[in-house]
Amino acid sequence: MRASLKDVAERAGVSIKTVSNVVNNYPHVTPAMRARVQAAIDELGYRPNLTARHLRKGRTGIIALAVPELGNPYFAELAGAVIDAATEHEFTVLLDHTRGEREQEVLVSQGYRARVIDGLILSPLELEAEDLRGRADDVPLVLLGEREYDVPYDHIAIDNVAAARCAVRHLLDRGRTRIAYLGARTDSANRPAHLRLDGWRAELAEAGVPAPDSLVVPVGGWDRDDGARAMAELLDAGVRPDAVFAFNDLIAIGAMRVLHERGLRVPWDVAVVGFDDLAEGRFGAVTLTTVSPDKQAIARMAVASLLRSLSGREVPGGRELTADFRLVERESTLGRR
Repeated sequence: MRASLKDVAERAGVSIKTVSNVVNNYPHVTPAMRARVQAAIDELGYRPNLTARHLRKGRTGIIALAVPELGNPYFAELAGAVIDAATEHEFTVLLDHTRGEREQEVLVSQGYRARVIDGLILSPLELEAEDLRGRADDVPLVLLGEREYDVPYDHIAIDNVAAARCAVRHLLDRGRTRIAYLGARTDSANRPAHLRLDGWRAELAEAGVPAPDSLVVPVGGWDRDDGARAMAELLDAGVRPDAVFAFNDLIAIGAMRVLHERGLRVPWDVAVVGFDDLAEGRFGAVTLTTVSPDKQAIARMAVASLLRSLSGREVPGGRELTADFRLVERESTLGRR
C-alpha cells in the first residue's frame, strides 16, 4: 500500500505536521529534523498525493496548452518547456492543438474544458480580440505569439521586428546586399510574418540597401516544402539573391535543399538565416544560423502568469510581456571554420 503522511510520521517519531512542513519545504525546520523525516520518506518510498493537495485548494492541478500544430517542432519544443515549468510547480499539462483555425481557437478560449483545467495557455493564429472580449469563462488565460490584442489577459511574445533586424544586420555585416525574405503572408497584418517582414525592410532601409518586392516571396504554410517552393519560385523568376532570411527554420531548411539542388553553395553563393532555433537546424549538412527565441523564458513567464491569477489576489491582466532572443551564428552564414 502507498505510504501516507501518518506512516512517515510514525516511522520518524514526529507529528504529521512536522512531516508536512518538510514535504512542503517549510523553512523553519532544523536540519537534523529535516534529515530524520527525509530518511523515513526515503525508507517508505512516500510520494505526495498531488491530486489531493490541489483539490484541497479547489483546483485540479492541470493547466492546458493549446498551440496551432503539435507536429511543428517549434511548438513541440515550446510544449516541452511549458511542461518543465509547470512540473516545477506540481502542475500537469494537458496539450491541445487548434490547427490554427479560428473556430477551434474560440472553442478552446471559451472554456470547453473549463471543468478539468485550472488555467489555459493559448497560442492563437486566427483568434480576434472580439472573440476574447466576450469570453464568459473565468479560467485564467495567457496568450502567446505575436497577434496584438487589447484584452485583459497577459500576452507573451518576443520583439519580432527587432529579431528580424538582428538577422538582416548579420547578413549585411557579412557583405550581403541582395537579401530575400521567404515567408510573407497576404492575410492579417498582425501576424509574425508581417512583423518579421517589417524588420527586414527597416534594417535594409537604414543600411541604404534596396528592398524590392521581387525579393519577397509569399508562402502558403510554414513547413519545409513551403520553403522549397518559395526558393524555387524566386530562382525560376530569374532573381538571384546572395542571402535569404526565412520566416522560420523549416522554411530555411527547405530553401537550402533547393539551393543545393540548383548547384548553389550555402553560404558562399547564398547565405541563409532561419528563425526558431530548432534542433534540426543544428544537425544538417550545413548547420543553420537562426534567431533563437528564449522558449524556456516564454514557458516560465506563461506558467508564472497563470499562478499569479490563481493566487487568489486581485491582479490586473492585460500585461504585454516580452521574452528575449539571440542570434545563433552557424555555418549557413559563416561557412566551416
